Amino acid sequence: MFSLITPFHTAFILFKIPLFISHSPTNNTLSEILHSLSEMASLSFLFVSLSLSFFIPTFISSSPVPDPEIVVQEVHRSINASRRNLGYLSCGTGNPIDDCWRCDQNWEKNRQRLADCAIGFGKQAIGGRDGRIYVITDSSDHDVVNPRPGTLRHAVIQDEPLWIIFARDMVIQLKEELIMNSFKTLDGRGASVHIAGGPCITIQFVTNIIIHGLHIHDCKQAGNTNVRDSPHHFGWRTLSDGDGVSIFGGSHVWVDHNSLSNCRDGLIDAIHGSTAITISNNYMTHHDKVMLLGHSDSYTQDKNMQVTIAFNHFGEGLVQRMPRCRHGYFHVVNNDYTHWEMYAIGGSANPTINSQGNRFLAPDNRFSKEVTKYEDAPESEWKHWNWRSEGDLLLNGAFFTPSGASASSSYAKASSLGARSSSLVGPLTTNAGALNCRKGSRC
Repeated sequence: MFSLITPFHTAFILFKIPLFISHSPTNNTLSEILHSLSEMASLSFLFVSLSLSFFIPTFISSSPVPDPEIVVQEVHRSINASRRNLGYLSCGTGNPIDDCWRCDQNWEKNRQRLADCAIGFGKQAIGGRDGRIYVITDSSDHDVVNPRPGTLRHAVIQDEPLWIIFARDMVIQLKEELIMNSFKTLDGRGASVHIAGGPCITIQFVTNIIIHGLHIHDCKQAGNTNVRDSPHHFGWRTLSDGDGVSIFGGSHVWVDHNSLSNCRDGLIDAIHGSTAITISNNYMTHHDKVMLLGHSDSYTQDKNMQVTIAFNHFGEGLVQRMPRCRHGYFHVVNNDYTHWEMYAIGGSANPTINSQGNRFLAPDNRFSKEVTKYEDAPESEWKHWNWRSEGDLLLNGAFFTPSGASASSSYAKASSLGARSSSLVGPLTTNAGALNCRKGSRC
């Protein structure tokens, strides 16, 4: 673990406000707090921009590599590359994913460059980067065994790598779950694409998938029928769960900048040995059980699961599981939690949860202030699980119950990137969800 005194520290000291609130403020007080946070973040970014020539970002987390000096060198290289290629000084937001590609007004001609912008445990997901572009022209889904060329189902089952884009705005109501083949990207930029009103996306025993820029909502159950999953195979599918995105035995998966809501089961679930996953920049609303990571307490193959959850906005109408973890290693970093009814982060079966630089705004209900929920175990057991809160901003009486070890070495497998200050969560997540990208201008 290391710390650096930088111009950012100076800016933070100049505009510092209390970080922990133990009482329940009035609505006016809470609004003033959030307004002050926003002003502080804006002033801090201005100060940092003026000082970039000697700026090194502050990390509040333990380094994911043994030598902190390597991290500093990587940061220098990243900043220099951003300056050269993306005009960092003119449009940088501090969000490392967005700063990698959104400053490019020719993003539409350089779509596949997005694959080089992933972070966290899913950063090796390349999707269809090395393949051709496939344009969806037909929003129908009439035949799930022999899909028509030009439809989304026909595109995702192909054996070759494909970068899949959409010719126009469309609503795609699938008849059965969309079973993806490996090395595919769904890229909704430049159109308003809704996958809604039917079964949704299944990533089962495949690898290298990117899901970007889609509206995924009102997903339903289906099944008990034959569905094609490759050009050479179709098979019987039992009843699906009704998830927005279901990752089942998948690896190297990146789910970024989507808007998800109101599905029958989970918005994003990852189970049955899935790993190397990043869930970033998504906007999630109006749902009960938001995110399940780990199949069951008895399914020990999930012990190797690693998931990064970064820069997401957990918004209105959410109840619980943001996420709910079993086994495995989970890095929850720089997310904005503005709503929950029961709890935000929970788990069972001894998961390692590393919560860093998040903003937690508790509900007014005095019985729902706790961020965490330890499930299916007595305190004598869960007190040994490794759950920590480091640099989180806890508002309106929110509190995080830590457990287990506090040493950074205990969280090495649950550390995937350097966390930024929780005071910057507002600017970092302000554009969460599907973006309104138009050709010929910055996204």
